[in-house]
Amino acid sequence: MEQSALLKNVSHLSLEPNPVLIEHAKQRAESMQNQIADKITAFSGSMWFVYIHIIWFASWISFGVEKYPYGLLTMIVSLEAIFLSTFVMISQNRADEKRQVIADQQWQTVKEEDKQNEQLLELSNQILELTRAIHKYTSPQASTASSGKA
Repeated sequence: MEQSALLKNVSHLSLEPNPVLIEHAKQRAESMQNQIADKITAFSGSMWFVYIHIIWFASWISFGVEKYPYGLLTMIVSLEAIFLSTFVMISQNRADEKRQVIADQQWQTVKEEDKQNEQLLELSNQILELTRAIHKYTSPQASTASSGKA
């Protein structure tokens, strides 16, 4: 309920994806290994994966494929867990790569903004010097001194 209210509050905002992440996803999609890992990770993190395993375990036990303590089933599940943990690490590495891409882009932006700030500060100092020079020549002391000479 809370989440839908939040979505209503921000629905007017245009949530445009970060162009750097789009480019990163395109580069990642070029590798067949990454495509396979992404598909396996997406499927193993879904409810369909859970449902299939519930049906598989229930069928294995109810049809008596093997007797208790289910040594083969335990071995299969252990091997599956090993592979799934690897895919979890792959997914975490992918998330770390995304964070690094964003951090690199933000650092580049900070450097550009710092350069712009230095330029603005230099312009502000030049304007200040020009303003002081104008005040020096237009101040009452300057105008009386120049009128006394004439």
